[in-house]
Amino acid sequence: MPSPADLATLLEARSAKHVHFDTHRLDFASSRWTGSIGRDVGLVELCERCDSVELWADPRPNDQLVLVWLLDVLRPHRHVVAKLSLVQTDVEIGIYRGESSAKWQLPAIAVTDDRLELASRTWNAFCAPTPEPSLDLLMQDLSAIPQLRAAFIALLEELPGRDTGLGATELRMLDLVADGETRPRVLSSELDRERGVFDFQEAELILDGLAYCRSPVLTEFPAEIEEPDDLKARDNRHRDSRLSLTDFGREVSDRELDFSLHSQIHRWWGGTELTNDRLWRWDAESRTLVAP
Repeated sequence: MPSPADLATLLEARSAKHVHFDTHRLDFASSRWTGSIGRDVGLVELCERCDSVELWADPRPNDQLVLVWLLDVLRPHRHVVAKLSLVQTDVEIGIYRGESSAKWQLPAIAVTDDRLELASRTWNAFCAPTPEPSLDLLMQDLSAIPQLRAAFIALLEELPGRDTGLGATELRMLDLVADGETRPRVLSSELDRERGVFDFQEAELILDGLAYCRSPVLTEFPAEIEEPDDLKARDNRHRDSRLSLTDFGREVSDRELDFSLHSQIHRWWGGTELTNDRLWRWDAESRTLVAP
């Protein structure tokens, strides 16, 4: 998860801070989309220029996180909030052409104080140093943002599992390989579509983490990983390799061994730093946390 400073920079007007690509939220936007507004404007200024602003949010967990983050950012700007409305969908908007989705005529709901308060509470919970506040959210009324409950259940499922030490996406990758899907690109796309927590590139990084570790669960990638800036080699590896489970991977996939007892874990879940010594786990059956 980016730092608070990096997140703030994403939404600011373009400046010397945005030397590198992907540090401004409009870096990927075509001038055909932005028109006369341009690609340098900050989020608040952009909203100020508009008579009304609709926030369209997919049900995917990561999109729901972005939604609550944006509402939390805009909450202090009351003159902007007065222009906001929210459109929630049951499908992924991004797979449709803009001309098509613009004709859907979905109901837009007002961004009320209770929705803003829930968004801030949710964002603060996700950024907390433990996942406990996020679990506490599930005990509360989240109906003000209709897709939020399902999104946070999916996010909590990405914590290391009680028995395997792997998150739901990692474990699903092993299951797909065990079922015969060996192509890294297809695996990444399938998990992006099926789980919706990690995008395509993040899914590729998860694959790398399962293959290049002390006790790999996946094999058939080249023995040495390429340098981080060698994008061509990385692309070739994920395009051409055909993966299989190691013996250890089969036992983890069968829920017989715990990955965390054999390999190093160091990753972030929101604001929670996960390590082997500080491994918050998720019990999927009881939907409870297991503290380190």
